[in-house]
Amino acid sequence: MRHALDLARKGAGYVLPNPMVGAVIVKEGKTIGAGFHERFGGAHAEVNALAQAGNAAKGATLYVTLEPCSHYGKTPPCVDAILAARVARVVVAMQDPNPQVAGNGIARLQEQGVQVDVGLLTAEAVDLNKPFIKFITKHRPFVTLKIAQTLDGRIADAHGASRWISSVEARKLVHQWRFEAGAVLVGIGTVLQDDPRLTIRHADGPQPFRIVLDRNLRIPLTSQLLTDEFAKKTILITSDARSDSLKIEQIAANGARLLQLPLQNGRFELSQVLAALAELGIAHIFIEGGADIASAFLQANSVDRLCVFVAPKIFGAGKTAFQIPGYSAKYPLQLRSASWCAIGPDMLLEADVFAGEQEESRKISNKD
Repeated sequence: MRHALDLARKGAGYVLPNPMVGAVIVKEGKTIGAGFHERFGGAHAEVNALAQAGNAAKGATLYVTLEPCSHYGKTPPCVDAILAARVARVVVAMQDPNPQVAGNGIARLQEQGVQVDVGLLTAEAVDLNKPFIKFITKHRPFVTLKIAQTLDGRIADAHGASRWISSVEARKLVHQWRFEAGAVLVGIGTVLQDDPRLTIRHADGPQPFRIVLDRNLRIPLTSQLLTDEFAKKTILITSDARSDSLKIEQIAANGARLLQLPLQNGRFELSQVLAALAELGIAHIFIEGGADIASAFLQANSVDRLCVFVAPKIFGAGKTAFQIPGYSAKYPLQLRSASWCAIGPDMLLEADVFAGEQEESRKISNKD
């Protein structure tokens, strides 16, 4: 099963909004077939593994990281292929999280006399597909927030300069994360200051969607996000009260997509933003905005994963990463499953954010 999990990870960035899945077929102690879901719309892991095993799959054991599908989608049901190959046993890491189909594949295999065991390395399988699980169960994208800061917590110096706080090694990793998420989000402030492209240059694969929160439609028509060869991957989110018809037409002519959403007290309701992006099939969003965007998403309990690069530098003054009211030393925003590692000269913190717990903590803190 660990081999299957390793294979599944090869699909990162290629298969969303589908899950990453790996499969290994074993017979008489030897691996006779292995495969993974290689791209969205392509053959599933089980089918690829069975193709490699051929007729030898008869009587073998199939290890798969996710319950085999039993319904028609972009490909036929994997259960049909497993039954046709006459596999004797199927070991499943986790049940399909989709409530509409969960357990159906397992039940059908069992009805046809196949031995099915569920629950081997489940925690690892769940961790592998957290974005897919949230997307399929909550109909919202998984949100990863990335911050790069100095040792004294600054994301920009006293003059607003921020390039480059993190190292070359850290920036290469960020490009890999952009690719794996498939969508990058920033605020209009980042666009006006840096004119970024938000593309991937250190990873091989499709370019991500570039999402900009721009309630007043301030983006220059000359910005790279609207004029480069990937303009069709740009999504601008602006107020539904904007009536700049000429600018809207010019943006559309460049190929970019415009989403107009209502404002509440002059700001976007981030739950509506995420719902609108989910409707476009976006399952994972990688946020690279500044302090305002980072703080807004954290305050709205809309962050699932936090990644913070800490560079061995001290600015002494400047902008800090987070300004979130309602937390305190007694009731902090508490992270979970935190881990540290070195990325070049920088340190990287990765941790989970549990929104429900944070909301209760803030309510208690505000009462105090």
